Amino acid sequence: MKVAQADILIVPGYTNSGPDHWQSRWQSRLSSARRVEQDAWAKPVREDWTARFAECVNQAEKPVVIIAHSLGVATAVQALPQCNKPIAGAFLVAPPDVVNPNIRPKHLMTFGPYPRDPLPFPSIVVASQNDSFGSFEHASDIANAWGAMLVDAGEAGHINAQSGHGPWPEGTMVFAHFLARLKV
Repeated sequence: MKVAQADILIVPGYTNSGPDHWQSRWQSRLSSARRVEQDAWAKPVREDWTARFAECVNQAEKPVVIIAHSLGVATAVQALPQCNKPIAGAFLVAPPDVVNPNIRPKHLMTFGPYPRDPLPFPSIVVASQNDSFGSFEHASDIANAWGAMLVDAGEAGHINAQSGHGPWPEGTMVFAHFLARLKV
């Protein structure tokens, strides 16, 4: 699949992805990408966030490819039952452990637990060995449940601008290979 053959949905997490975040950079370079905008980035409400995501999927004119980060992963996966249009694939980065009682802010726990059914489309989970929002073991477990390919990003923190992943060329290469394998 080529970029122009898909509606690419950028799904940021808690507080959105700023201008230096890899999601924002990718959005500016991918011609068919658009961001799932939330009304309250700093006060996520599961029902509102999942409804907005499903609305964006259901408005798509082409097969959807999801690029989700952090709480955006939880949003996308929790919203799947509300989606009526085809999803071609999902690139899921740094899924937080939303059932961990130590997660901060606490209201992120309202996005859990994750469904454990296999995802009905190809997917990749990219996880870090030292992500403060979710362990690599948790990401490995959930990727296995979803039938997703797991990519070990090494010691990459939360894979965001604060951990040095502004341009994130390694992620770009993994995403390009993933997209090329998706069927139209």
